[in-house]
Amino acid sequence: MSAPLLPAPTRPVPHRTALTLMPTPTRSRAGLLWTLAGALLLGGLALGGGWWLGRHQAGPVVEDGRRSGLAQEAERLRGKLNRGEAQDGDRQRLLELLVGLDRKDEAIALLEPMADQEPERWSLRLMLAELRRHQGDRNGAERELRQILNRQSDQVEALQLLTLLRLEQDQAGLAEAQLKALYGRLIRPDPKPSALGVGLLLAELQQKRQSPAAAEQTYRELADAFPQDQRPLVGLALLRHTRGNGAGALEALRAARNRGPDPDRPDPRLDALAASWGLEKLRAQPAQGTPSPPASAPERGTPPAP
Repeated sequence: MSAPLLPAPTRPVPHRTALTLMPTPTRSRAGLLWTLAGALLLGGLALGGGWWLGRHQAGPVVEDGRRSGLAQEAERLRGKLNRGEAQDGDRQRLLELLVGLDRKDEAIALLEPMADQEPERWSLRLMLAELRRHQGDRNGAERELRQILNRQSDQVEALQLLTLLRLEQDQAGLAEAQLKALYGRLIRPDPKPSALGVGLLLAELQQKRQSPAAAEQTYRELADAFPQDQRPLVGLALLRHTRGNGAGALEALRAARNRGPDPDRPDPRLDALAASWGLEKLRAQPAQGTPSPPASAPERGTPPAP
């Protein structure tokens, strides 16, 4: 997955390194965490903070009709690189072409020295990890991610991909334990800005692991710690919606609306999300503050108590 609903909780990828990757079959097979990102995109929103997971994905491998021309462009750029004439833009374009032409071994060989020479550009190392994962080298992918996390333990994009690797290896419990430990250090005693991205990832993983009460607690803690941010409340709304609690979902969306830049005006994005769930528009009966946990959240198909 992967833009942003609101300002991202971590620093953005620099423009010159915002390279793109293809989607991979294993990602869709895993089922994964990224239901939240998908639902937000339906409403014209996205979660921010990185991929959620797919931000660095582009379209499929280029069509056969275009391959010849793109392959020629790749060879021209490869020649410039071999002659020592390539600029940063040439390397980036060559890398994109190699990925699009499904020549990922060559892309890895090109990217490795770039990542080694500029370790502060974590997005290069992140892309290298994703390429290794795509090639089936999960251990190599994890080594790349560890290099990022050793420099910055709360780098949420790296944590997202590491969580994905854990899920693909049936290590969801380990993924949750590691995220919970990191989140605990970031949220208490005084919340650090990066607690938001890590907490959103943790809550989504808890939801994926069928722990809705834990996920709700995480979302509510984030909503209290970051009172100007809509994202925890939108996540809470999605959680309640997936549990069949339409009234609770609407309450959370209304609370999110009140955190917008102009609470007195409709928020088309949140209205569209509510409409996609078959709920009324948020203009009616706006709620204030963080929604309370429902006393008894009804399951799907069960009408809420009057």
